[in-house]
Amino acid sequence: MNYRIVLLFLAAVVFVPCQFVQAQLPDESDLEKHSRLQLLDLFQMEYAADPQISPDGKTIVYVRTRNDIMKDRRRTSLWTIDSDGNHLPLIDGGADCLQPRWSPSGDRLLYISTEEDKSQIFCHWIGTRRQTAITHVTQGIGSLSWSRDGKQIAFSMRVPSTPKPFAKMPTAPKGANWADPAQVITDLRYRSDGGGYSKPGFTHLFVVPADGGTPRQLTHGDSNHSGPFAWVNEDQSIVFSANRHEDADFQPNNSELYSIDVATREIKSLTERVGPDASPAASPDGKKIVYTGYDDQYLGYQGSGLYVANHDGSESKPLELSLDRSIFSPKWISSRKIAFLYDDFGTTVLATTDLSGKVTEVTRDLGGTSFGRPYGGGSYSVSGDQIFAVNMTTPEHPADVARVNIDGELQRLTTLNDDLFKYKTIGKTEEIRFKSSHDELELQGWIIYPPDFDESKTYPLILEIHGGPFANYGSRFTAELQMMAAAGYVVFYMNPRGSTSYGAEFANKIHHNYPGNDYEDLISGVDAVIEKGSIDADNLFVTGGSGGGVLTAWIVGKTDRFKAAVVCKPVINWYSFALTADMYNYFYKYWFPGLPWEHQEEYMKRSPISLVGNVSTPTMLLTGTEDYRTPMSETEQYYQALKLRKIDTALVRIPGASHSIASRPSQLISKVVHILKWFETHKKQK
Repeated sequence: MNYRIVLLFLAAVVFVPCQFVQAQLPDESDLEKHSRLQLLDLFQMEYAADPQISPDGKTIVYVRTRNDIMKDRRRTSLWTIDSDGNHLPLIDGGADCLQPRWSPSGDRLLYISTEEDKSQIFCHWIGTRRQTAITHVTQGIGSLSWSRDGKQIAFSMRVPSTPKPFAKMPTAPKGANWADPAQVITDLRYRSDGGGYSKPGFTHLFVVPADGGTPRQLTHGDSNHSGPFAWVNEDQSIVFSANRHEDADFQPNNSELYSIDVATREIKSLTERVGPDASPAASPDGKKIVYTGYDDQYLGYQGSGLYVANHDGSESKPLELSLDRSIFSPKWISSRKIAFLYDDFGTTVLATTDLSGKVTEVTRDLGGTSFGRPYGGGSYSVSGDQIFAVNMTTPEHPADVARVNIDGELQRLTTLNDDLFKYKTIGKTEEIRFKSSHDELELQGWIIYPPDFDESKTYPLILEIHGGPFANYGSRFTAELQMMAAAGYVVFYMNPRGSTSYGAEFANKIHHNYPGNDYEDLISGVDAVIEKGSIDADNLFVTGGSGGGVLTAWIVGKTDRFKAAVVCKPVINWYSFALTADMYNYFYKYWFPGLPWEHQEEYMKRSPISLVGNVSTPTMLLTGTEDYRTPMSETEQYYQALKLRKIDTALVRIPGASHSIASRPSQLISKVVHILKWFETHKKQK
């Protein structure tokens, strides 16, 4: 083989997207268009994360997040807002600040300060301008937690290791410039999306005095130990979740709860079932714990329930909730009442339950911590008198801080983006319900109309499909889709079968059957939007990322209704994906009936590559060069297949981007402008 020719060919493939790098939206010089959301407005947006209310309920500290236009990354600081409405910066220096945590007495605040990938725990004394570093470590810090008496801090930190060399190289002559040494990989999990190729080491649990001092390592061994942590038994023990099984990598969904004696470092297993046990939280007196988990049935979707046990793991029992939703973020708010979050019909809900399992909804619309697409999420904290601090969103704004009491009376405390949005007209979002042509299954979606929408006119339509696939879109702010609407498109997004927030039966309709009947669901949604009117049926476009990329590629293999498509970070061939993705130890046993070489037909019949012979739609591919979740090789397979078929196509590589392309603001913008340029290029002119 002539390797020079191969290299030149690959260089030509890489060069293809360069013609789109400078792509811009059409000129928007007139006043009406200037009032719409502009691409650079992304750098003006902010959101509130991790709101932490003081024990007395009077003050909320939260993480204020913005986009730095010069550094092209997100920056965080800590702000406070009190019951009198005073909204002030607390910690706003050169470093990013994360994880604010009140001391039990409310006199101090812990937080993590991160600068150039090095993090330390700091303590701020409330009512003063004094703060100091509690730790002086060399590795990144993860979760942290106060002891109940406020005298100790538990935290997680990675501990590097130095493996023995596999083979010994001869010594290079002095002054010689040899190549870097070979890297020998023997671990099952050796790389992760967003983290790259793993360095030897494991995350362990430490404690340090609250006044500062030398951290003491509690856990050891070849397992990762991360938070959250629950201090129990009068601060003598800490409960945590970990997968310490000998074949942990082959059981990726089998974590247990453990208790470690702080003095002796003796570890005791509190659970032993097959399935994940996670998110332990201690009751106010430290005598009980609540946690999430389920018995693993090896289904594609499995919702977590709530379990309550004594602090030593005894008398563990599930709470039989009157709710078919997956539970996350449990916290005790009294000795007999627990708060938690769940997603329901495209919104995140804060609720409580007593120990009998009776569920009471407190408030909805938590989340909004994504500058990109309208995914779920949200966080909260609770004071001693059962006042909650939450971050909340609507389709009109990213996350703001709100205060809500146990009866659901909510007060929005911040309007972080009013300085931008009061001068902008963003697209109106409207919910729509309809039924699938496949089986009359009721489905939910949302339409974003262009600013200054005129129902007497017709507009091109973009179908934008979420990833996951076990995830949900909802009535939340989305910068990406609003930018598309600002460019003059009606944007439609929905939750096809397999999405979360509708219960286990709805989600598992795609178990071992994905893409399954999502095609009929999505096309039924498009038809429902067209039926409402004002849509130019000759200018339909489709795009989506990850699982949405799978479905976009599947759609263009099924129909030629769409004028153009952009397939973002897709799976194209399930066989190759199952052996190249970073989570390859998970997918084959949960999304398929077994290993790919034992089920070749099953893998291929569900792969978009099997339909590539039908494609006539102009189709662009877009993926990050360091995407290890849906590796670039998936994208290149489809690009090359389309090229061989002489289909109009382009390959866009986002340099340095992982699966989370939107983690850098300019790359989110790049994604949007390339999608819009491709659609504008192929739009049918009237």
